[in-house]
This record gives sequence, C-alpha cells and structure tokens, in this order.
Amino acid sequence: MLRALAVMLLVPLLVACGAEAIYDPLEEVERRAYAAPGPAKLTLITAINNRSGDGGHSALMVSGSQRVLFDPAGTWHHPTVPERGDVLYGITPTMLEFYTDYHARPTYHVVIQDLTVTPEQAERALSLVQAHGPASKATCGVSVSGILRELGYTQVRQSWFPDNVMRSFAAVPGVTERKIFDDTVDAHSPERPRVKAITDDGFVREAT
Repeated sequence: MLRALAVMLLVPLLVACGAEAIYDPLEEVERRAYAAPGPAKLTLITAINNRSGDGGHSALMVSGSQRVLFDPAGTWHHPTVPERGDVLYGITPTMLEFYTDYHARPTYHVVIQDLTVTPEQAERALSLVQAHGPASKATCGVSVSGILRELGYTQVRQSWFPDNVMRSFAAVPGVTERKIFDDTVDAHSPERPRVKAITDDGFVREAT
C-alpha cells in the first residue's frame, strides 16, 4: 500500500520523464551514427533538483561501436538526432552539450558519471537499450537501473528515483563524476538559461 502510494506521488515529481514513442527511419539512424574516440564507456546522466536534492530524470549514454543515449520517457529532441524507442542516435559532443544544457537550469543541475568498460560490455549495453522499447511516463529511473543491473552492476539499486540510482551507481568501482550547473539566464530566452559548466577542477565554461 505504501509503495503504491509512493509511486503515485512520484509521477508528478519526475516532470522530465514523459514523452511519446518515436521510431525514426533506420536509414536516418545509420546516416547519423557517431562513434566517439577513446575507450568504451557507460555514462549515467542525472538531473538533480537544486533545492530538494531529488532526481528529476535519468538517462544512460553508451559509447561503443557508436554512441547513443538511452533517454527513457525523455522529452529532449533535436532535428539531427534520430530516435527509436527512447534511444537517441548521433550523440556528437555538440548534441551531448545541447542535451545537458536542456536539463541544467537554475532549478536543476546535471550529474555525469562515467565508467570505462570493455567493448564487449558496451555492445551488450547497446543491445539492451535498443531492445528495451519506449518507457512509460515517470519510469526513467527504474528503466535505467534495470539496464545497469542486467549488465551485472548489482551495486545499483533498481529504483524509481533517479537520485537513488545515481548514488548507488557511484559505488561501482571506477566510476568518476562531474557536475554541470546553470544559474545564468539568457536575455534572449528567459525560460532557457545559458549553459555554464563547472568541472571537477573548478573550471567554469559558458557557451557562446
């Protein structure tokens, strides 16, 4: 009873978790495919409320033979980023910056947690997110944590709450973390602040 009540109360809190199912043409997915340089990685991206510390959204980026973003029930879209069943393709550095800028704002910051994995683990993760299909509203946390647990990361709690997923993922050996804050308002668009990134060493970068 209490658990059911908690889930009911959770739905309005996860305001960033809720979108329609989209299946763009495979030809567009193949055309936009992007492979990032460097080692294979899993990256957990979490939007955190600056006042309460609650999680607003979870997403999982997989970087292997190509880099994709599993964005269950997400609401971010870009005309050059094809989507199929909550998996976004063509996640170049610019598109990743657009994505984090969309979620970072005066009321939320973004936590990015990276884990270097083997190419085989990355391909397994890619297969899992592609097979998952569209997520229901407010299920971003449970969807992402379920994928991580299927990959063998039993330290990760399968949870509806993105902040719980983030904290438990931090216990996986090798995970590194950085945060993106945005507390400045763009004069041309009061509702969309400019991006201000603060890295681990305190370096501040504002987009032009």
